[in-house]
Amino acid sequence: MDQNGDTVTLVSLIGRRVVLYFYPKDDTPGCTKEACGFRDAWDDLKKTGTILLGVSPDSTASHQKFASKYKLPFQLLEDPDHALAEKYGVWGKKKFMGRTYTGVHRTTFLIDAKGRIANVWEKVKPELHAQEILEALRQP
Repeated sequence: MDQNGDTVTLVSLIGRRVVLYFYPKDDTPGCTKEACGFRDAWDDLKKTGTILLGVSPDSTASHQKFASKYKLPFQLLEDPDHALAEKYGVWGKKKFMGRTYTGVHRTTFLIDAKGRIANVWEKVKPELHAQEILEALRQP
């Protein structure tokens, strides 16, 4: 479900390109930079006809707060049991400040109009990512 409680399925989006970006947690520094980068590039993204979906393990309520606070115009999908992250291979061991834990690896997928993965960005730099995506979407 997205931040408004609406169910989203990729099957329903066949015929359109989809940018599916996985991020670790709402309202954290890197995730906020990435989301605000997409927000700031929103008009250009819309011109490409591409759907943008953010995914994290956070709840619908957390997504509502995050989207409202930063005026995010795109859908944020909840994945509380990380089933979607696991299907895309982005759930796994991580290290931060000497601590090892399990979580979401910041990764983005471009899915073509036929529902196939056309491109993957791993180890994304949040502040530059929206521009990377726009460049890829402008390619024929």
